[in-house]
Amino acid sequence: MARDLIRIVSRDSPMALAQVERVRTELAALHPGTRTSVLPVKTTGDKWMGALSQVEGKGAFTKEVDAALLAGDADLAVHCVKDIPADRPLPAGTTFAAFLKRDDIRDALIHPGGLTLGELPAGTRIGTSSVRRIAQLAASYPHLECVPMRGNANRRMEKLAAGEADALLLAVAGLERIGRADVITETLSTDVMMPPIGAGVLALQCREGDTELIDLISGLGDRDAYQETQAERMLLHVLQGHCNSPIAGFARVERNGELSLRACVFSADGKTVLNAHEWAGRLDPSTLGTSVAVTLLRQGAREVIDGIPH
Repeated sequence: MARDLIRIVSRDSPMALAQVERVRTELAALHPGTRTSVLPVKTTGDKWMGALSQVEGKGAFTKEVDAALLAGDADLAVHCVKDIPADRPLPAGTTFAAFLKRDDIRDALIHPGGLTLGELPAGTRIGTSSVRRIAQLAASYPHLECVPMRGNANRRMEKLAAGEADALLLAVAGLERIGRADVITETLSTDVMMPPIGAGVLALQCREGDTELIDLISGLGDRDAYQETQAERMLLHVLQGHCNSPIAGFARVERNGELSLRACVFSADGKTVLNAHEWAGRLDPSTLGTSVAVTLLRQGAREVIDGIPH
């Protein structure tokens, strides 16, 4: 079933536009007769280089994209799941049509001298504004210093080259999407650096009433990515984490089809680390997310999260 034209809205960063090209390529393969156009928008999160908590947190990366979809200026939005707030519902009138096959969820260290994370000397300045990364570095590598750094991956690499930091932490998936995996010094295991909720997953969002498009797009969806994302986003929803909450975790569908979810809640200084890891068994993904969140709440996650200003 072809459609004359699908208008795709996205952030205007190089990475976001590369993600749109992936969607266009997969869509053309699935429905060869379909034409697409792209509407790039600059979001509040892309314009603002300070702390995200000062501009409504993660919604800063989705608000303008959602507005274009709801206004009818576009038919389909492409989002990184990690940027979509989970502590509140999707904007009324919109729905997820598909989650694409998941990319690498891990973080990468970029060090011009080729050192690994464990080799970095005391006082090494790591460029990152991620509270998740900062808390984990404080917990396991307290001798390293974090310096605030925002902007797209290319901009951060320019800042590194200019000497504003000695090393960077960036997402492997993001670097791969912009064709810069060559700069990765070390890919960190999830045991060393737990990923953000929704890492490596692209979500396709439509208006609820556009059933023709939802049917068309749904074929791009990946079942494992759907299950993993449902579990992770429900975890975050139940925890009611805000943009200053160092919460990390990932669900995984194993080869035998079993779904598990591992999650951590950190205090900002990394001194408190709450851990939970459960298998779904007969639970559906959302119930697994709820169960893991409740386990963390029993350990004191509410007090840790509420104790962090935002």
